[in-house]
Amino acid sequence: MKAGQIVAPHQIEIIDIDKPNMDDYPDGTVMIKTIHSAVCGSDMPSFVLEHPSDRYPFGPGLSIHEAIGVVTESKSKKYKIGDEVLALPRHVGGCSEYFLSDESATVPLVDYPQKDCILMSQPLGTVIWACRKLGNILDQDVVVIGQGPMGLLITHMLSNLGAKRIITSDLVDFRLQVSKKMRATHTVNASTEDLIEAVTDITDGKMADLVVEVVGHQTETVNTCLKLLRREGTLLAFGVPDDEFYDFGFSEFFRKNLRFIGSVGPDIQNDFPLAIDMIAQGRIDVSPIITHHLPFTEAQKGFEMALHKKNEAIKIVFDYPE
Repeated sequence: MKAGQIVAPHQIEIIDIDKPNMDDYPDGTVMIKTIHSAVCGSDMPSFVLEHPSDRYPFGPGLSIHEAIGVVTESKSKKYKIGDEVLALPRHVGGCSEYFLSDESATVPLVDYPQKDCILMSQPLGTVIWACRKLGNILDQDVVVIGQGPMGLLITHMLSNLGAKRIITSDLVDFRLQVSKKMRATHTVNASTEDLIEAVTDITDGKMADLVVEVVGHQTETVNTCLKLLRREGTLLAFGVPDDEFYDFGFSEFFRKNLRFIGSVGPDIQNDFPLAIDMIAQGRIDVSPIITHHLPFTEAQKGFEMALHKKNEAIKIVFDYPE
């Protein structure tokens, strides 16, 4: 079978590997023939950062983890051959014609024709996990910094949860145009506008009740979030960190009596099924964020498009042969 493999920084090759032998894996394991997978921002450190030379090449299929497919072999009592599932890859990453998962990291799909949209229930599940921590946000003014795929899903979800004003910020206009489709009430291009001034004007000086940082991979925006928050506001850190330590404005955080929430990952067996239902029932429209489909054998091109925002790419979905 074929799989993508990161062999050096910024370099993915398509290789041939043996299909895993299920006899080598414990009860509960399922083998899945991939239908779609997708690039996530959290995959970028593996692709971009300079890792020690002895770490290369990475394992086959890494680090793609957003994947759906059909069960072809099963050592699970919960899943049989032919079941369509969303699953977090184990042992072999999701950039592969086949991957393995465990029944604990697998959920059944519903009958829904737009498989690429159902794939978005994986990232949406992580958004649901984050939003569970927020409590009631009815009638709140919120700011979402970063309108990549995750920021756009968060924007829509906060609208569903009853936020009054949803102010989104990004550095590129095409993302902000999609942000309006995902129910942002105001958009700010922070490369041409002063975000703090804009939020001050929009909220009549009250500032935001909630700010969500969805950029990650740098340390500056977290401190911007502190300045955007009103006293006793909440900062939700969702963007993936590359740095172990941040230069953090602790005095402002402390004196404003702010609340700081970190969030990563889902509660798989609760958040993924809810995300699937929300998409299939039309309660959240994820289609505006899916901008490109590519054969998975063009993973190199897909990662470069996502990294450099080529061709106004937002969410890139990989397709696999039937």
